Amino acid sequence: MNLKPIGDRLVLKKQEKEEEKTLSGIVLPSSAKEAPVYAEVIAIGSEVEEDEKMKGNIKVGDKVIYSKYAGTEIKLEDNEYILVKYEDVLAVVE
Repeated sequence: MNLKPIGDRLVLKKQEKEEEKTLSGIVLPSSAKEAPVYAEVIAIGSEVEEDEKMKGNIKVGDKVIYSKYAGTEIKLEDNEYILVKYEDVLAVVE
């Protein structure tokens, strides 16, 4: 199944983090930590691709940092995605 964002929206795939272990040996599951604020761009809406100011700033495959409480979380075929507005993307990680 493909997600095609409408307007100035982006589809991001959350980056998974593995469980961490403290120095004393306590395992911290990923559910006990804050949600990540970085993701990979999976799809870009048509307004972002056509607008001269936005065009070329973000491409499919880029790793980005987005606002912590932005977007709508979606789960499709065992994958977690987040649908965010273009303005909610803060930076591209290079």
